Amino acid sequence: MPVTPPDPSAETLVADLVADLVAEVPELAEYVRAAVLLRPAAGSPGVRDSSVGGPLLWPAGEPWPLCPHPHMARVRKRLTDEEREALERMGRARRERRRSGRRPPMPPEEAETPDRILDGASSLDMTTWERVRWVADTGGPDVPMVPVAQLHARDVPGLPRPDGADVLQVLWCPNDHSGLPGQPHYSGPAVELRYRAAAAVDAVADPPRPHRALDLCLPSSCTVDPVRVADLPSTDDLPAALAERARAWAAARGVDHHRLACRSGWKVGGRPSRHLTGRVRVDRPSCGAGTRLLLTVGSSHGGPDVTVGRFGELRVFTCAADASHPVRLDIQ
Repeated sequence: MPVTPPDPSAETLVADLVADLVAEVPELAEYVRAAVLLRPAAGSPGVRDSSVGGPLLWPAGEPWPLCPHPHMARVRKRLTDEEREALERMGRARRERRRSGRRPPMPPEEAETPDRILDGASSLDMTTWERVRWVADTGGPDVPMVPVAQLHARDVPGLPRPDGADVLQVLWCPNDHSGLPGQPHYSGPAVELRYRAAAAVDAVADPPRPHRALDLCLPSSCTVDPVRVADLPSTDDLPAALAERARAWAAARGVDHHRLACRSGWKVGGRPSRHLTGRVRVDRPSCGAGTRLLLTVGSSHGGPDVTVGRFGELRVFTCAADASHPVRLDIQ
């Protein structure tokens, strides 16, 4: 599928509206956070370029990271003929009630049938008539992680990094995981960050290929075209009176405030969207310090061509006090 390039006119319009909003409602200024939209597009970046899904500036003598965690695998089990017939009977009864216009209470047996047949499975495939469970698969050797992004400080203004480092490398295991250490509310790829000084890397290693992977977790090679923007929070993260003023200002100009806040897609920094679950607490690091949004990975057709969650966004949070502390992960 062809890549849809960013629309410069739309980005400029949003930037101008945000600037005007903050100028007219100056109390918003303290809530604005700088963000860098990466704007990945299919290309052939080199090992010393910033990229999404491209080659990494990885020292030849440094071991490539392997995922040590169990992966989640789908296990399917076909329904018995009796179970399938029970569901089909229930479906026919519901359709008949809708056609007749009657709304009698659902019989207790009918209400309990789906849960009884599902039997704790995560979903039911009505095409194949199979229960689908997610189980931890601990078999096989460790899976090599794959490059997700490489970002140079020269290309990404304000890139958080330890002293002496000027490159951030993001890798993940291209499989689903659940119950990762320190990630009690998360299910998705296991993520690892590496920081390094570009000048210290001479010979470069070729990454090993994972022997098992979800295709939707294998980013295509992309160049990036970073642009710095001001990122507003959603109205849920503002005091009620201030949120109402921001909504009213946007509505008076025929714009939904949501369009001006929590910029979507691949970005560094900025504000995280809570569009699916509302305000969800991201666990603090063990040191007790707060977290800050480091990277947002957006689902996309074309470009990186990855999907996280239900075509959502994966966010990587780092400790606000020490970037070397373990990351916190979240998918919306």
